[in-house]
Amino acid sequence: VQLVESGGDSVQAGRSLRLSCAASGYTGSACSMAWFRQAPGKEREGVAAIVWHGDTRYADAVKGRFTISQDNAKNTRYLEMNSLKSEDTAKYYCAAHFGIHCRPQDTFLTMNGADFSYWGQGTQVTVSS
Repeated sequence: VQLVESGGDSVQAGRSLRLSCAASGYTGSACSMAWFRQAPGKEREGVAAIVWHGDTRYADAVKGRFTISQDNAKNTRYLEMNSLKSEDTAKYYCAAHFGIHCRPQDTFLTMNGADFSYWGQGTQVTVSS
């Protein structure tokens, strides 16, 4: 299984970016997927999650600014980030769970990193003020 992120860049505050996470090589369904981020010296935090039927969940810090979406035909998930702030600077990772049967935590839109088996390599987002 591979998750490949792309779209990270250096931008000024107030601008937008769209991150992509392309999945391949998995068996079954893409039950849930989440975006996490980690800034230097800080713990990893969940940013947004989406499940197979399209429900979404956001961290309070990004609500109203970020949108997670999916294109099942392309096996790709996206994170549209608007009104970027300097505090959004971090390395962003996508994580996913695939399975023949989805789990309860998939339905509950988990943003617990321990619930995800597969991770991408990360893409850097740097926002300058």
